[in-house]
Amino acid sequence: MLKLKPLIYSPSVRPYHRLAGSPVADNSFDSVPVKSLKQSPHQSIHNFPLPILPTRRRLIHRSFSVSMESSGVSKTSPSVVKLKPIEATAETFKEFGQVIEASPDGEEFGPRDAQLDLSNGIPRFYIMQLKDRSLKFSKITHHADVTQCLGSIGGNVWYLGVAKPSIVDPTDIKGAVDIVVQSHCGHFYVPPAVDEVQAFRISGPKFIKLSHGTWHAGPLFTDDKMDFYNLELNNTNVVDHTTHDFIKKNGVVFVLDD
Repeated sequence: MLKLKPLIYSPSVRPYHRLAGSPVADNSFDSVPVKSLKQSPHQSIHNFPLPILPTRRRLIHRSFSVSMESSGVSKTSPSVVKLKPIEATAETFKEFGQVIEASPDGEEFGPRDAQLDLSNGIPRFYIMQLKDRSLKFSKITHHADVTQCLGSIGGNVWYLGVAKPSIVDPTDIKGAVDIVVQSHCGHFYVPPAVDEVQAFRISGPKFIKLSHGTWHAGPLFTDDKMDFYNLELNNTNVVDHTTHDFIKKNGVVFVLDD
């Protein structure tokens, strides 16, 4: 008796057709045009109404594009970028925050005092013990909703890598060409550039205040462990912690040369 082999139906993949007037796609990062985000700056870009692309792509707008944070992995060994730390003073650190030093008892509040914003939650002031934080880093972090204060207990020398705040409102950008990223925390930012990262040495009885959105890596130190006082919000590290990974995104690691 003749046996018939069953026929298995396998539909072909339907090709993706670009809509007239829509951005052109390439295969680098997940991103969407800023025009699609104008309803709400905190709306997830995964709700973008265009058809779902068959692969991970970037939709390029004429001026700039917005991408979600990605976890792409660098396939090559990172390059080493050496940073020469400078001493943190009120003048050298002013683009990143403040350096607060001792003032006479009874002196009234003024511009030399820490200008704090703890209005978005419950303040948390605590002693933070850190171990094995050698003078190198590949990740840098910012907090969008709070100023942060850090200082070593005992005034021992420590170090901090920083980059200027880069939080943006995508609806206000005109003619920009940078890639604007939406943090998992909801806000938007331009990733820090490798050549914009600086290193500071903090020594003696002083502390630093980081402005909203200041990128920072550290504290770093040469001792086995150090204690720091830290002023932020009680949930800063849970709901307001945006990180840029220089190894994955830029293929570099920073080493402090001091």
